[in-house]
Amino acid sequence: MMPHVFVYGTLRSGGRNDIARYPPAPRFIGQACIAGTLLDLGAYPGIVLGGERRVKGEVYAIEPAVEAALDVLEEVADDDSGEYIKRQVRVEANGQWFDCLVYEIHPTRIAGLEVIESGDWIAHAARSDAAFSQPKD
Repeated sequence: MMPHVFVYGTLRSGGRNDIARYPPAPRFIGQACIAGTLLDLGAYPGIVLGGERRVKGEVYAIEPAVEAALDVLEEVADDDSGEYIKRQVRVEANGQWFDCLVYEIHPTRIAGLEVIESGDWIAHAARSDAAFSQPKD
């Protein structure tokens, strides 16, 4: 059985690291939300799992080769000392439940980061890009 992954940041459809670019092509399952707090690390987000907030994302079925590529991108370390820690979370998408891999930001890397209140990285990044491109008075 193919593993599933919940992506919430630049790996989402239309993001700069869109998961569709990884071969073999991941299969889109559906939109989903999970319990967590989304943090702004500048060029990309991180999630802290749990709590009352919700984070928007997408669920994909992936081949092991894609999982390996994502582990490299997310700087996962066998001893959990990397930038992200690979977790497993039960996620509902399209009325079905999936055990999904989720890449959680390492707790030592979250101090002072801005919370993304909307829980939606794509919308947050679009607003940030639009604000950055506005002419100054």
